[in-house]
Amino acid sequence: MAGALVVRGGTVVDAAGSRRADVLVRDGRVVAVEPQIGPEDAGDAAVVDAGGAYVVPGGIDVHTHLALPVGAVTSADDFASGTLAAACGGTTCLLDFAGAGREPWAEALATWHERAHGEAVIDYGFHLTVTEMPEDADAAARRFADFLDHGVASVKLYLAYPDRLMVDDETLGRALAASRRTGVRVCVHAEDGATVERLAAGAVATGRTGPEALPSVRPPSVEAEAIRRAAALAGRERAWLYVVHLSSAAGLEAVRTARADGVDIHAETCPHYLHLEQSHLESGDPDFVCAPPLRGPADRAALWRALGDGEVEVVSTDHCPFTVADRRHGTAGTGWTDFTQIPGGLSGVETRLSLVYQGVLAGDLTLEQWVAATSGTPARLFGLDGTKGALRPGLDADLVVFDPAATRRLDASHLHSRCDHSPYAGRVVSGWPALTLSRGEVVAVGGEPADPRPGRGRFVRRPPLPEERH
Repeated sequence: MAGALVVRGGTVVDAAGSRRADVLVRDGRVVAVEPQIGPEDAGDAAVVDAGGAYVVPGGIDVHTHLALPVGAVTSADDFASGTLAAACGGTTCLLDFAGAGREPWAEALATWHERAHGEAVIDYGFHLTVTEMPEDADAAARRFADFLDHGVASVKLYLAYPDRLMVDDETLGRALAASRRTGVRVCVHAEDGATVERLAAGAVATGRTGPEALPSVRPPSVEAEAIRRAAALAGRERAWLYVVHLSSAAGLEAVRTARADGVDIHAETCPHYLHLEQSHLESGDPDFVCAPPLRGPADRAALWRALGDGEVEVVSTDHCPFTVADRRHGTAGTGWTDFTQIPGGLSGVETRLSLVYQGVLAGDLTLEQWVAATSGTPARLFGLDGTKGALRPGLDADLVVFDPAATRRLDASHLHSRCDHSPYAGRVVSGWPALTLSRGEVVAVGGEPADPRPGRGRFVRRPPLPEERH
């Protein structure tokens, strides 16, 4: 167990607001958050001087893909390197997606536990990827109840990638009905796969085979249409629905419409949709390929506004980077001949907190909104708020001292992912973690590893949605 520690002289920021306070940590948990913690309460606790920096709950990234095989290549970070990079950037818990295709769920879960156990530096949980559901409603509910018995309280269904992942509306409807009965949360990758396949075939047939074709092959309309379909099914089943990696103003409008119609719908976006643009793809650079693709300036602006207005509630990363060599090897391993064979995904698990903090500096977010989007709200939505996501007595001492005066250049050489390039190369950000605690143990100092001990991270079992929500 971790020892005792007092973090003094900082501004604590979480769901309770911003206030000058000291934080007492003992045996891995927060013991007290008070205006001043004196020697009589601190006892033999070590003292950390926050020096006026922000003291915030550790980040929670609810969308990562570590050690994910995609054809002949695998995402660059495994649970050792990915969670180390997360800790250096101030994230202390992540949820990874278990399942790479249509394998049985128990096999997928066992595989992901094997990959994480003994490797993870910080705590972690899993979503399960679902590609089929029993037609019998009771059997479907029993399957979701089995997931809960294994500590998994959320699933993801894809409306894209028909070759290995896509489900039809009937399958998604059965999952949402089972969600209503059990409280397992349903997430969707919202792109209309049939339309994407048709547009992709047309592009390749006319010789548009490079990354520059992606914005027209996966336009905002396919995201919006998939959200409308999923939301209609969620409304019919009176079920909770979460849209991953929202990328466009059109998709955002579909979320707004569903919410106005009474659907219990939630949405995340990612740092790359807030900071990068499709001009990177238009230049033909395969290292910026992701799905949905990068969008235009108007989409970026709309997402920032929606984040500030609370319409988009979470910023996660969809962290799924590939090395330069693996991008060029392609999913077949022999080199790609068109964009459909380029493995997609960008790095972000280390840079997320700081990149979202740039919105505070720009006046798009308050400090409280920054913390909510990166920690508090993901904890609440995904069943982690009983242990994480706030600085409150009794919760895990997952804590970050975030120095607003620190700067960092976001080149790969300054980061800790095994990916050999950064989508933000050359960019210098203001604000970076000075100290990261995971359950009271120091795992990073100044954005560098501090005796992180692979294997110290624990699997976090999560409960279902509260009964009033399902």
